Amino acid sequence: MTASFGEALQRLRGERGLTQQQLAEKMNVDRSTVTNWETGRRMPDAETVALLSKCLGVDVGELLRAAGEPDAPPKVILLDDEKIILAGGLPVLREALPGAEVAGFTVPADALAYARENPVALAFLDIEMGRVSGLDVCRELLSICPRANVIYLTAYREYSFDAWETGACGFLLKPLTAEKVRTGLSRLRYPFSTGGTSK
Repeated sequence: MTASFGEALQRLRGERGLTQQQLAEKMNVDRSTVTNWETGRRMPDAETVALLSKCLGVDVGELLRAAGEPDAPPKVILLDDEKIILAGGLPVLREALPGAEVAGFTVPADALAYARENPVALAFLDIEMGRVSGLDVCRELLSICPRANVIYLTAYREYSFDAWETGACGFLLKPLTAEKVRTGLSRLRYPFSTGGTSK
């Protein structure tokens, strides 16, 4: 699902003269839930989309089409300050995500600049990068791309508890392998299509 779903929902709600609060009451959810749907921070599941279509008096297919995958390949980034890890990890990601555009970075500022220009679907972030923490990079990335999935890469298990508090959806121990990547894909908060196969 993409952010276009939120735009379609907002448009359809407005056309029917409903406020977010009124739609929320029809759906038996909090107004903040509707806000999150419309801003793309959260996406409803298929059953909820069907209920939305009834509340809005539209064909469920219209909402599902608005929530469909974009034509452009998903953008995936790998950020690690060690060039050797980056060199080994990029081919692994391209193997596990054959339909994605994969970009690698050793400098956090470069990765964030890329995210400002591209809707990042998935980011693999090293946690310990000199004076910069991957945990902080995650927070900033999610402020830029709220629907990005973040999976941390590290050699240190003790970071796992801190990692979950940043909005990440996965944690992988180095070295990166295609099998580990595929396992991580099964836990994405915002699933997307990779190489023609929905994960």
